[in-house]
Formats: sequence, C-alpha cells, structure tokens
Amino acid sequence: MLPGPLSSALGGRRAEATWSVADIPDLGGRTAVVTGPSVGGLGFATAVELARHHARVVLAGRSSSRLDAADDALRDQVPEASLERLLVDLADLTSVRQAAAEAARLGPVHLLVNNAGVMAPAHHRTADGFELQLATNHLGPFLLTGLLLPQLAAGEGRVVTVSSQMHRRARSAPLEDPRADARQPRWSAYARSKLANLLFAFELDRRLRDAGLPVRSLAAHPGFSGSHLVVNGQLGRATGAVASILDASVKAMSQSVADGALPVLMAATADLPGGAYCGPSGPGEMTGPPVLVEASSLARDPEAQRLLWEVSEEATGLAYP
Repeated sequence: MLPGPLSSALGGRRAEATWSVADIPDLGGRTAVVTGPSVGGLGFATAVELARHHARVVLAGRSSSRLDAADDALRDQVPEASLERLLVDLADLTSVRQAAAEAARLGPVHLLVNNAGVMAPAHHRTADGFELQLATNHLGPFLLTGLLLPQLAAGEGRVVTVSSQMHRRARSAPLEDPRADARQPRWSAYARSKLANLLFAFELDRRLRDAGLPVRSLAAHPGFSGSHLVVNGQLGRATGAVASILDASVKAMSQSVADGALPVLMAATADLPGGAYCGPSGPGEMTGPPVLVEASSLARDPEAQRLLWEVSEEATGLAYP
C-alpha cells in the first residue's frame, strides 16, 4: 500500500486540516497512472507531485499532442521525473480496452487516479451509444479500473476517483439504460455523472473487501479549482478571446489548481481506509486545506451503488471478480 502520515479523526468526523504535500512519502519504486493529465488541469498538478516524490508516473490521455505538452511541462518542473505515456479515450470503450492491453507492460500498478472528465459540454452520443459525460466520467473509468485490477492487486494499490461537489445537485442516480435516448440538461447530466463517481468508488471498495483483494478505493473532490474544465466544457476549447475571459473569471473566484489537487493527493498517498472521501476544509468545501469530508446520502445509498454497478457491467461488458 501507499503509506503516509495523517493526523485525522475517522468514523464520520472531519479530519484536522493538517495534511500537506510535505506528508507525501517517498514513492520510489511505485507506479501511478493518472488519467486526464493535460497542462493546467488537476491531473497535471497531481502528476507533478507524484513525480516529485519519485513515483513512476504514467500520463494517460486521449491526445498525443496533449501528452507531449504534459510531458514537457512536467519535466520542466521535475527534471528527474520518471514518466511514461498511455493513449486512452475514456469516451470510447474500444480505446479503453486497447489502453489496458498496452498497460500490461507496466507491471504492478500501485495507484490509479481516475481524474479525466468533461464538464457540461453540449449533448453528444459516443460511438458506443452513451451520453458523453456518463461515458467519459464514469463508464470509461469503470472499465479501465476493472481491466487494471489484476495489476492493482499485484501492487497492493489503491484507486482514487475524482468527484465534485456537484454530485449533491443530482436528484437521482443514473440507473436507467445508458443507451436510452433520454436527453437531460447538460448540468444535470454532469451532476449525475459525478454522483456516479462516488457510487462507484464506494461500491468498488466494498467489493474489494468482500473479494479479499489487497486494493483500496477512495474518492476526492477539488472544491472550486481554477482548471480549464469549465471553459472546455462550455466552449469546447481553452483558447481564444471568449475562452480567456471565462478562464480568467473562473480563476479569480477559485483556488489554484495546485491547491485543488491536494485532496486528490491526500486520497492517493495518506494512510486512509478504503471508502474515505477527501475534499477542501473551507466553507462549502470550496477551498482550503484537504480533510476527510462527507458525501451526500444518495452517494452513500448501498442500493443505488449496487444497481449502478449492475448497469455499468452490462454497459461495458465487464464483470469484476
């Protein structure tokens, strides 16, 4: 497992806000796969700190050009970084399967950070027939995690799934047929996909324990962090005059991407039990040092967790152990 010190109160109580990157242990000899590592995003900030603490970091993204940029930018910050690349489009189940097959060369995997996602883009159906946000934010990571599970078990590793405070806006879990043509407002679809992240993370941890596998599943959310996710979701790009204005507005009201990545890093490296959920400690969990936080009652609903798991297995064609 990935050890790390933490002064915390467990059992449903908030942890003291004492965790920082200084608490990340030496990760030498460990392999961490981080999805969605584009420069300027949470995945990139997460990858930087993991590399800084000597992990072999696998940058997993859907574009060779973005992976090139992330590789160059990360080496600028951590010249000695041990980096590898993995092409994967989480919205395409065929791409996920191909990436998992390619990842076999990595050997044991000690950490998988399911970070990649899209936020409130225009409605779109993927090649597999799924709504884009559910496909990218949940079904793709569900399949990738399952296919990497033997390597995670070999590494006695952990899975960290990145959710959002927007999960609280979801009025129901996405338990219907994911190929059904029931179009929803983009922000509702986003909120339900982020709820799906937590339902998956908690059900995964329960199943891992029941199966006796040496892997933990945790979750985290970044609060309100000034990444490019909002701009990309609304405009489909992160450059241009309008994108620059929107991006500047988001950054003016939010914490930095590096600070937003802290709950993810805490979940990834601190000595926490499976099922833990990390987020910012400030008002509304929008900003502040990372602590243990509570998910919504719907996210903790065991029946919703079980039903979403069944829907996800059917949709991806993968049955976990």
